[in-house]
Amino acid sequence: MWVRTYSNVFKDIKKEKIWQIWTDVNNWSKWHGDLEYCKLEGAFTVGNYFMLKPKGVKTFKIVLTRIEEGRKFTDCTSFFGAKMYDTHELEETPDGLRLINTLVVTGPLKFLWVKLVAQNVADSVPKEMEALVDLAKS
Repeated sequence: MWVRTYSNVFKDIKKEKIWQIWTDVNNWSKWHGDLEYCKLEGAFTVGNYFMLKPKGVKTFKIVLTRIEEGRKFTDCTSFFGAKMYDTHELEETPDGLRLINTLVVTGPLKFLWVKLVAQNVADSVPKEMEALVDLAKS
């Protein structure tokens, strides 16, 4: 199993606003600079999926696998021989709102998908988290 976690604490931001932006999947390209589009049909519920199209690569189907309303959600991308789970979490602290992103890749071909996809995703998390917070504050 390959795991990467990134977190940062932000002041003067409400968790409800971040949650609202996270669950508005069709507008993720506003804060994900590397996306052409994201498309969710129907509700933000476990078992539903969205199509995510990064710039310059193929579209991925991503399934919502766990949701704790207003607190965290996990989505899963299935690759040949591996799965990538991406957990987004909110935690209120005395210093501000902590945003936590954890990527987990499992499966016999995880080494391949870490190299092709997951490491790039992990590397982009800090910049995207800043863009998310900037959008929430605007």
